[in-house]
Amino acid sequence: MATKKDITRGLTPLIVGLLIIIVVVVAVPSALQLVGKASGITSNLVFNYEGVLGKMPQPWRNLGQGGEEPKEMLAPVVDAVKALRPEYIRLDHIYDAFNVVSRAEGGLAFNWTGLDSAVDTILATGAKPFLSLSYMPAAIGVGDMISAAKDWGEWGQVVQATIEHYSGRSQKNIDGVIYEVWNEPDLFGGFKTYGDKNYLDMYNASARAAARVRGTNLFEIGGPATTGLYQNWLERLIKYADANNLRMDFVSWHRYSYDLEQYEKDAKQARKWAENIPALVNLKFYVTEWGHDSEIDKGYDGKFGAIHTLAGARAMMGAIDRAFLFEVKDGPGVEKYWGRWGLLTHEKFGPPEKKPRYYALQFLNGLGPYRLSVAGEGSWVKSIASTDDSGNMKIMIVNYDSKGSHSEAVPMTFENLPKGNFKITRTDFMGSSRTLNVATTSATWKTSEFFSPNTAAMFTVEF
Repeated sequence: MATKKDITRGLTPLIVGLLIIIVVVVAVPSALQLVGKASGITSNLVFNYEGVLGKMPQPWRNLGQGGEEPKEMLAPVVDAVKALRPEYIRLDHIYDAFNVVSRAEGGLAFNWTGLDSAVDTILATGAKPFLSLSYMPAAIGVGDMISAAKDWGEWGQVVQATIEHYSGRSQKNIDGVIYEVWNEPDLFGGFKTYGDKNYLDMYNASARAAARVRGTNLFEIGGPATTGLYQNWLERLIKYADANNLRMDFVSWHRYSYDLEQYEKDAKQARKWAENIPALVNLKFYVTEWGHDSEIDKGYDGKFGAIHTLAGARAMMGAIDRAFLFEVKDGPGVEKYWGRWGLLTHEKFGPPEKKPRYYALQFLNGLGPYRLSVAGEGSWVKSIASTDDSGNMKIMIVNYDSKGSHSEAVPMTFENLPKGNFKITRTDFMGSSRTLNVATTSATWKTSEFFSPNTAAMFTVEF
């Protein structure tokens, strides 16, 4: 009687080979799938000349300046900032840095001189002020500048006076000022959405103060500018504002992350929390500070920070209404380049110098006013396509890898081209340019371009 071992020994080489093939056929696709998930997806970009999506969203045209010094900081860099064409510049520390509030006989007194100087400088850049209502004036607080108010009614008086001063038609008369209730309340002050030190009390007093103002230009108010997108903050605040019939024009949070998918996840999650509240159907979404690292990091002085900025701007397009890149100018460190967040160095070391992130914003501003559809983006390679009033195309492609190792040959397909003869110029970010003259009888044209790790280029197609 033959045993199992005898039968196995008797298998022909052909049968053994067939078994091996079966194993390979079954196993390889699964293995490849795992490899693909681990490594990511390469790009295969397709640009449709006729796929106009509308006006180009430009969330990157918003900047923030932190309280690096207790004074107006931007005067030395007005011309450089103006060249970036910012729409808004955000300031925090507006009360403590400029000593706005004091107590006088009969109530509160206000001295706007220092803050007016800072706001006037913002206006000189062509931007409008975005004022983070922070921190607690000593005259009304129970402790230091991150304490709660002794009386939230007095905090409301401060907020009302601020809005009337800057938005009031009989005072500074600025249209479109944005007011944000505090800055990082979860960090600066340890506020929560419950208990004795409750941010909801602060927001309630602020929103009711905004409702009392009269004779003002249009303005916005919102918050909470937390250090990240947290459900116990955003969802509770949204529901609280709805339940108490409080004005809320926007919700805001900060995001420092090397992972660009996090920016997209944030926007989707925030919209999900608000979508079932009809009263907030027009709610806007602002990231009022962003960058790759919340701590001092050498990447802010070099090209890495710039590439992150280009890719981050793409990640937030169409999802975030405004994204405030932090920050405009370094504080006065011990040396000119010290990993601070500024786009520009401090004048302590001579005329402020532009860092690569400054040039990244200029690069983005080079896009046309109308957005074109892009298909085939990958895990690392992202793109923004545009056209202008002359019908020419401007296409930004960025290859971002937080690990700095991924390079890619990027296939590019142009569809529905209006002419067969055109000129395409590749201009590398902070690099050289090269031009190719193309003649084709087809409305579709294909090419491929190589991108080293953490590089970007602008392609100009002239017909």
